Amino acid sequence: MKISTKGRYAVRVMLDLAEQGTEAYIPLMDIAKRQGISEKYLESIVAVLSKNDLLSSLRGKGGGYKLNKPPEEYTVGSILKLVEGSFAPVACLEKKPNRCERVAECQTIKMWEGLETLIEEYFAGITLADLMKEGREANNYVI
Repeated sequence: MKISTKGRYAVRVMLDLAEQGTEAYIPLMDIAKRQGISEKYLESIVAVLSKNDLLSSLRGKGGGYKLNKPPEEYTVGSILKLVEGSFAPVACLEKKPNRCERVAECQTIKMWEGLETLIEEYFAGITLADLMKEGREANNYVI
């Protein structure tokens, strides 16, 4: 499984908003500048996040985007799954139930299912708050 640019940017946008707090709406232009990402590209990402109630949006002066919940309630897994669609490492696991004609005699299916479970569990165990904490710790070097 390979996380796309869209998936990586979605996590960065959510983390950026988490770091700004959940009170004020943050203009997309500000996020784009801080993250070094095209505002046009971010529009498509925040549209998906807003449509699925991860973000609130407000148009006009004083508008922008903000998180709907505290950073502790957002997992990287929920963000990536929304944007990427699936953590399936092989095509036959993308649809449930598995419709592969060879699934009954496939000797590798359990291995691929196990990998998919590991990926899902790993990302489900990381919140935006965890990433914020790691970022602060990484910036506290004392020499």
